[in-house]
Amino acid sequence: MENYRPTRAIVNLRAIQENIENLKTYLPNHTGIIAVVKADGYGHGEVEVARAAIEAGALMVSVATPDEAIHLRAGGITADILVMGPSPVHFAEKAAELGIHITVSDAEWLRQATMTVGKSSDPLKIHVKIDSGMGRIGLRDEKMLLEIVEVIEETPAICLEGAFTHFACADEEDPSRTEEQFDRFMELVDKFPQRPTLVHASNSAATLLYPEYALDAVRFGISLYGIAPSAFVGTKLPFELKKAFTLETELAYVKLLEKGNRVSYGGTYETERNEWIGTLPIGYADGLKRGLRGQEVLIDGERVPIIGTICMDQCMVKLPREMQVGEKVTLIGRQGDEEITMEEWADRLGTIPYEIAVTIGKRTPRIY
Repeated sequence: MENYRPTRAIVNLRAIQENIENLKTYLPNHTGIIAVVKADGYGHGEVEVARAAIEAGALMVSVATPDEAIHLRAGGITADILVMGPSPVHFAEKAAELGIHITVSDAEWLRQATMTVGKSSDPLKIHVKIDSGMGRIGLRDEKMLLEIVEVIEETPAICLEGAFTHFACADEEDPSRTEEQFDRFMELVDKFPQRPTLVHASNSAATLLYPEYALDAVRFGISLYGIAPSAFVGTKLPFELKKAFTLETELAYVKLLEKGNRVSYGGTYETERNEWIGTLPIGYADGLKRGLRGQEVLIDGERVPIIGTICMDQCMVKLPREMQVGEKVTLIGRQGDEEITMEEWADRLGTIPYEIAVTIGKRTPRIY
């Protein structure tokens, strides 16, 4: 479909593949990579990212919800898919049919699921989630684990594929909580009568900081897209992460305002002299949050501030001189020697780059 609005996101799939290739070189040879493509591939596009990741050598992909997994299958992704979040019991039959791996934390849930898949010719592939200290989902003790094992042993239609946990503090400087979680996780993994095929614990931060925790696979999420999980991890990277996302638009309107004119809703910006003002066709409906007033954009390789209140569909910038309508504007990405990152936006908004990535609106087309 042709896009008439110049606001768009450019996704560099080759950068994503380079991040996987570099990670493969860094990890032990026996460790696979699970490419995390939840939340529409962190806003990059889950089907396209999944396809690129598998081509680059990822073992499988993972998502957060059943619907995301079904969307991948519908998009032609035939590789293994793990749903890491909770699934309703009635999804079990569909998961078995489509070969989707699902997360299990409770024996009673699994017993109910067996009623829907017990007569199926397709096995239900499961990963047991262990809560080693995150406090979100997952079993917490040996008794709960052995109850799940009992159900598995009684049901030939259930195939135990993996066991995993999630670190809560791996992106922080103090390693003690992560060490405690890893030890607790492995203590419970050792309680399985037969070790699952795929034991995995590391998220992006742990993958980059603790290669000794790599196990059978790592889950490469935010760093798949070239973003460090935290500022601390960014100072400890074992290889360069290639950023995959650029957000750009064009100058849609340029005008000269005399001193004393006000700009946008509430008149929150007043010109101090005669000033050239540009209008950009991007606003908070596209993910340019109102709190980004004052954030700079790049035009002709120069940093230019957003002024006034950001509107739903447009915003205004203060230009250093008269510029032409149609001039390219980069909101996230590089022009010449200057670069604006998701991390910069996150710092201004008091959040994390993860949130920036997933809130760039769907109205903004992704160009691959």
